[in-house]
Formats: sequence, structure tokens, C-alpha cells
Amino acid sequence: METTEGEQRAVAALDASGLAYQLTRHGRVGSLAEAAAARGVEPARIVKTIVVRRGEGDYVFVLVPGDRTISWPKLRELLDVNRISMPDAAVARDVTGYERGTITPFGSLQPWPVVADARVPGGYVSIGAGAHGVAAGLDGSALVRALGATVADVTDPESPA
Repeated sequence: METTEGEQRAVAALDASGLAYQLTRHGRVGSLAEAAAARGVEPARIVKTIVVRRGEGDYVFVLVPGDRTISWPKLRELLDVNRISMPDAAVARDVTGYERGTITPFGSLQPWPVVADARVPGGYVSIGAGAHGVAAGLDGSALVRALGATVADVTDPESPA
């Protein structure tokens, strides 16, 4: 598997953070269950990084456990805004340097603020590392500290399909 520019940026940022992490390279997967199996973790321990637009040119990263989804009312209240949205894929790439499915706060083109769901700290988690099928496994509490994340209950359980 060839190392992408995104992976190089993310890994350099992870190294610079001083965090102890384990890099996993498993290639593309088609579902949360496949990703969890490939990374050897429960789906709830996979952390998705979602880019949310708070205002014109103003974004935040939201770290969401794999088995959960953003609670828009909770997030709006936390951010003290009336409207937030998810930017389209092109805008997300422009503001982070990563394409959807590879977004991580590590090595982003801009150091946007980070909100971590309250379930992220307190155990081992696996977060994307800048390329499809590449992830960093690390302690969730150390992750939120290193990112200076605001920790709050901002998710709901994922609805069954």
C-alpha cells in the first residue's frame, strides 16, 4: 500500500504530538464492522472525525464513536449557535486537506477546534490517520488532551439501518 501525502501529514502530526500510538494499515473497508475487525477493536472504539461548519470560514472537528451519530441539538447548544451544517466533500477537503473517509485533526491544513464526544476518553480508540485504511490506535484520554478537545455529550446512538 503506497503512503499518501495525507497519511504522511497525519503521521508527522501524530509524531510531533508526542502521543504513543500504533499505526494500522489495512486498506479500504466497506463498513464500520469491517473497519473494527481490521483494527481489532469494537465498533464503539473507532472514532470518526466529522467536519462541521459553524459559520463562514469557521469549522470544528467532532470526534464521534463509531456506533454513534452527532446529536445536532446537543452540538448546537454546546457551540452556542443556531445553525451548523456538514460541508460538502469538496469544502471539507479544502478546509482540512483530507478527503471524506480520511479526515483527522492530525495534520489538518487548519488547526480547527475539536469537540470530542464524552465516550471518546477512557480507553483505547482507533482514529483515522489521513488515508483510507490507515488508523492510529491510542488512549482516548490522551487523544483529547493532545488535541485540546472540548469533551461533551454530543452524540446519540446510531439508528439501526
